[in-house]
Amino acid sequence: MAYLFLFGCFLLLGVAGSLAARVGYRGKVCDGSVGYEVPAAVKSDPALRKRANDLVAFWCTGAAILSFAPLVPLGSVILSGGGKSVSTWGLVAFAAYGLVIATVGGYPFEKIKQLGASAER
Repeated sequence: MAYLFLFGCFLLLGVAGSLAARVGYRGKVCDGSVGYEVPAAVKSDPALRKRANDLVAFWCTGAAILSFAPLVPLGSVILSGGGKSVSTWGLVAFAAYGLVIATVGGYPFEKIKQLGASAER
């Protein structure tokens, strides 16, 4: 049951990263109804708006790709019907890997905040 939970978590991370990247590729990061909350300085400057879209598209695509990678070993454990298992250190590695994915996916949003702060000076 724990493996199904992990599988679902990584699948959810992958889908969320894909959807966030889609918003970046469409150029709607600064759109309030579709995108995300960004500083006013980023919304008003076309160059910063393009940079924000590029950041979200690139980094969230990376997070989505990283999220789908653990589905292969977890899927093989689930499909083995109890014949395989993951050690405690393997589970620790999955947890650490999940933190890496969250960091990669959150980076563009922190960078956008910094873009807005530097533009207001």
